[in-house]
Amino acid sequence: MTSGRSVLLLAHTGRPAAVRSAQLVHERLSRAGLTVRMLKSEVEDLAASGLELSPVEPVEAAQAAEGVELVMVLGGDGTLLRAAEIARPAGAPLLGVNLGHVGFLAEAEREDLGATVNSVVNRDYVVEERMTLDVAVFNGGRGDGTPPVRSWALNEATLEKADTRRMLEMVLEVDGRPLSSWGCDGVVCATPTGSTAHAFSAGGPVVWPDVEALLVVPISAHALFARPLVVGPEATVALEVLPETTPGVLWCDGRRMVELPAGARIEITRADTPVRLARLHRAPFTDRLVAKFGLPVTGWRGRAKHGR
Repeated sequence: MTSGRSVLLLAHTGRPAAVRSAQLVHERLSRAGLTVRMLKSEVEDLAASGLELSPVEPVEAAQAAEGVELVMVLGGDGTLLRAAEIARPAGAPLLGVNLGHVGFLAEAEREDLGATVNSVVNRDYVVEERMTLDVAVFNGGRGDGTPPVRSWALNEATLEKADTRRMLEMVLEVDGRPLSSWGCDGVVCATPTGSTAHAFSAGGPVVWPDVEALLVVPISAHALFARPLVVGPEATVALEVLPETTPGVLWCDGRRMVELPAGARIEITRADTPVRLARLHRAPFTDRLVAKFGLPVTGWRGRAKHGR
């Protein structure tokens, strides 16, 4: 007998560990009376590997998260970013179990899988909202009447050069005013959530996820003023590919790509629709940084007790 509750289970079916974990999660959720949905393509992948999950509700990606209580994701950050595309329109929270490497977006590790499933069954989690970005690309420049190509990002929108032999010449604008021009390999525009992803690799700051801001991080820029910038959440950041330079390419979360001819303009603003993440642990972000990056904290004594 079902409880009327449903969970969408998404897995990186190319990983043997994810296949085994999907079987365990499916069995425990079904035994607790929850309806388990899976993408039709993933059900077929599991069947091809010899694993039949029954009962399971196969669904297409477009409406997969409609009406579900939670989207449970088995994989690394790439799998969770794929899941965000499905969960965000429905407003369904994501709960990631890390089967990859760092897994900054994931909430739990593989060895905690049983306890994680129990938390889902008992609704023992809280939901937080993460800022996302709206991205508009004007391939003919601004104001020529061509409708923009629109996309969005949870982590970052990255402008990169298309020709590895040449630098990309571009100019940065903030709130309608030009700020600086660079010859560079690219520029990362990131959310606080994405500050530990591509922006971090490019030398940007780590920003706590409860800070509302937009990061602009040049990649290998040849300029005197090419420092990472942190601007307000209501700012509009625009990047223009100069007409005389090599074409570029825009990646949103490393998943959605838009080609950028010379003269293209990209406008990036805070989006109205966040991504919702389910959290099991109340530990501060500081502890997550220490654990994920293996940071040395030897010698820390903490606050003085003052006689207590």
